[in-house]
Amino acid sequence: MSLQSTDPIADLLTRIRNAALVGKTEVRIPASKLKKVVAEALKANNYLADVKIEAGKPRDTLVITINKPGENCTINEIARLSKPGRRVYVKAAEIPKVKSGRGMVLVSTSKGVITGQEAAKQRLGGELLLKVY
Repeated sequence: MSLQSTDPIADLLTRIRNAALVGKTEVRIPASKLKKVVAEALKANNYLADVKIEAGKPRDTLVITINKPGENCTINEIARLSKPGRRVYVKAAEIPKVKSGRGMVLVSTSKGVITGQEAAKQRLGGELLLKVY
């Protein structure tokens, strides 16, 4: 059985979405640099409670705490915008607002993965990765 996914970001988002829907507070995912950066960006914007890496023999594990026990999940919707079959690129002026600014998009730019608001401020375009609110 292979653990390789064709779209690791979509796999990450699906695992977070499914865990939140059934009321789990923690999810474990095979780690990669991109998944860690995306999860850290979600944590920095208060959509996730905590992100840790556990060392493992074949590969490391990314341990994501969605919310603390007894609290509600802060993620209402999380969706992938750019897919492997159809990449979505935008200029700095075309970065969309999610729910009139209450949500956010993550953009993969030449300066790394940053929020849409930071990308617009720095006048950077790039690939739209996901939207969350």
